[in-house]
Order: sequence, then C-alpha cells, then structure tokens
Amino acid sequence: MALVKRFEDLRAWQSARKLVSSVYAATRQEPFARDFGLRDQIQRAAVSTMSNIAEGFESGTDGDFARFLAYARAFAAEVQSLLYVALDAGYLSRENFETLYRLAEETKALSGGLLASIRRRSPKSHRR
Repeated sequence: MALVKRFEDLRAWQSARKLVSSVYAATRQEPFARDFGLRDQIQRAAVSTMSNIAEGFESGTDGDFARFLAYARAFAAEVQSLLYVALDAGYLSRENFETLYRLAEETKALSGGLLASIRRRSPKSHRR
C-alpha cells in the first residue's frame, strides 16, 4: 500500500469533495436555492465533512486525525438528515435524494474505515 502524502490522495476526501459538488449543484436549483437557511446549512455541513478530513490529515498526530475523521462522519450524517428535510419540503426528487444520500454514506464509510485503521495503529487515539 502506497504512503499517502497529501490529503487530496485520500479516498475519503475525494468522496467528500464529490458530495460537496453534488450538494452545491442541488442547492442551486429552484426552489431549494431560495430556502437560504436550509441551503446554507447543508452546504456548510458538506464542506465541513471535506474540510475535517483535510484538517485531520494535516494535524500531525493520529489522535487528532481520528478526532477530525469522527467529526467528518458526523457532518456527513448531518448532510443526510438535512437531505430528508429537503426531500420532505419538495426541494429534491427521490432520485436526487438517494444519489446525495449514497454519496454521504460512501463518505462516512470511507472516513470510518480510515478511522478504524488509525485506531488499530494507535489505540490511544480512541477515547471511548
């Protein structure tokens, strides 16, 4: 397995980037675009998913990286929850909802796998 030297090489970050791009595309569509509160919240949650993976990678310690990956997973779950709001409000088709939901789920899974790997390598990074 090749050593990852940049956060951009992480599959979890790449997945989160796709999630951000897809969330932004969906929130540009009417009527979603006019619901400023929901639009901004889901965009922030998606961006936070991606940013926490990058920030954790650059943190320099396994413990910090693990903590940021846990945050990334939590923000991806927030995206999923907000997608239900958008679906129920009629802002997303069922198909678009499912596509976005799967992207968030993929990001959570990849972040979780990376988190598990870090915890196996450095058990002290896990505080529970």
